[in-house]
Amino acid sequence: MSRSSARAAPPLYGQAGRRNRWAAGDVPPPTVRRSSTVRGRAAPAVTVSATPVVSAASATRHLYLVRHGEATPDESGLSGNGRRQAVLLGERLRDIPLTAIHHGPLPRAEQTARLIGEQLDHVPTHRSEPAGDYLPYLPTRDELPPESADETLKRLAGFPARERDEGPALARAAMDLFTGPVPGDEPRHELVVTHNFLIAWLVRAALDAPAWRWLGLNHANAALTAIRYTPGKPAALLFQNDMRHLPAELRWTGFPPELRPHD
Repeated sequence: MSRSSARAAPPLYGQAGRRNRWAAGDVPPPTVRRSSTVRGRAAPAVTVSATPVVSAASATRHLYLVRHGEATPDESGLSGNGRRQAVLLGERLRDIPLTAIHHGPLPRAEQTARLIGEQLDHVPTHRSEPAGDYLPYLPTRDELPPESADETLKRLAGFPARERDEGPALARAAMDLFTGPVPGDEPRHELVVTHNFLIAWLVRAALDAPAWRWLGLNHANAALTAIRYTPGKPAALLFQNDMRHLPAELRWTGFPPELRPHD
């Protein structure tokens, strides 16, 4: 990692606001068939595999994930702190041979990507719908811990219908676009500027945790996560929620004060 050796981020904590109290994951452990009951009848079993298909000629992908910088209260763009966070993150990434910056379509992600790119040497940026803000997976009651199932389902139901209905397909597209080894024999380094949910979804996928377990993984504004996809090996989560490039006053934004770690 640039300018300092990689280390694990501090434990993750819940974040403020409905969107910030949740986060993302992906497919269950290698090839699992699940069935559940929906309204008294069995739902179709779903077969998923956590092992990507690798072509004969493939190379390692290094995926860097960042949540956008701190947004303004109306989420129309970045706050002053958010702009500072993005610039500092861009400076940290200068030593990484990035080939592309992908970002979601919302202004706070697009502005973050632009500011990061301005600190780098001609790295192209790409707008990507799968890097947007949505619910990547909607669990059934049977999948959730009994003590929290009702509250979890109630919170998820409060999100806009479009984010719930279109999210799973976008999450599958994100897995196809951003994860797994890459074709050819040259390693690739890519940055995705996105939102809390997709980062947690991809982290969950890398760890082969149950599909619902994207819930509860949280990511601070402009914090950095890195996942390595090596041909023939499981995905490796190198570090998560790393904020070493930010001064103390810019860390943990997106988390309510009472849930931020104390030194």
